[in-house]
Amino acid sequence: QVQLVESGGGLVQAGGSLTLSCEASGGTFSAYAMSWFRQAPGKEHEFVSGISRGGYNTRYADSLQGRFTISRDNAKNTVYLRMNSLAPEESSVYSCAAGGGLYDNYASYDYWGQGTQVTVSS
Repeated sequence: QVQLVESGGGLVQAGGSLTLSCEASGGTFSAYAMSWFRQAPGKEHEFVSGISRGGYNTRYADSLQGRFTISRDNAKNTVYLRMNSLAPEESSVYSCAAGGGLYDNYASYDYWGQGTQVTVSS
């Protein structure tokens, strides 16, 4: 059983940056592809970014336009999401997920974290 705990969320002004972390425990972190999703109130989970087991392959949502960077440190069992030039409409609960591939569908993953709130003020 893998447990995922996110951190790094908070309040930031529009145009600002945040780095989210997701630390895994209870399993073999390097065996899982890792992704970030976000969910705004009343909306479905939206795929943000994903990274393969070894970190060699990454995917990003088209809407990000190169502003976010995903990375992982398998020695620290942690995946990161660096977010730049944040906009108010990106305020959401950001959560990480572990699974067998980089799927767009949140339910396709095996484990999920509780999420961390990101609020972008205008």
